[in-house]
Amino acid sequence: MTRVLYLYGGWPGHKPYEIAEKWAKPLFAELGFDVEETNDIFALDADLTGYDLIALNWNNALLAEGLSAAQEHSLLSAVEAGTGIAAWHGAAAAFRLSIRYHLLLGGSFLEHPAGEGVKHPYQVSIVDREHEITHGVPDFRVASEQYYMSVDPNNTVLAETTFDGEHLPWLAGRTMPQAWTRTWGSGRVFYSAVGHDLDDLQNPAVTRLCAQGFAWAARKGE
Repeated sequence: MTRVLYLYGGWPGHKPYEIAEKWAKPLFAELGFDVEETNDIFALDADLTGYDLIALNWNNALLAEGLSAAQEHSLLSAVEAGTGIAAWHGAAAAFRLSIRYHLLLGGSFLEHPAGEGVKHPYQVSIVDREHEITHGVPDFRVASEQYYMSVDPNNTVLAETTFDGEHLPWLAGRTMPQAWTRTWGSGRVFYSAVGHDLDDLQNPAVTRLCAQGFAWAARKGE
């Protein structure tokens, strides 16, 4: 059985506890995962190599917060050895001082042009329909924070969005990755920027994308 460490909490604006109860934990159960959940960031101080997947919905209250050197080493070493990472939305804004964490994740949040928590409608388009994560996932619309990020060009981009320029005119027509995969050593990483609100995540297309992303990222048996 796939063994998962699910770390969630931090800033309450992203509703990590509601999302855990109403979306993430039911989804993990549907996938048949054996989940150990924690709201304690110090869980990352332990040896993480025994987990097949680390699911991250940690949201920083302070943008200047970072992982300790020991936590960063533990996390990156586990992924290098084969533990997967599945993360969404605010995980790209977490641990702002930990550059290697963002190098592992493949991106870092910069801004949501419409503003914090604004329900701004936007389209997400699937750009890699051959990947197993996007199998059966249609293009979809959500209405929440449209993330503008710094993104590693080595990512395999699965989905992207285009900015309409309503709030920052110079972004009109610019596209931005919204879901991607990458590898770190023997470990697989999946990230989706969608997920500020429970309504976003409960969109069937988003749930399917994430479910297949979580399954893909988890360590595979020999």
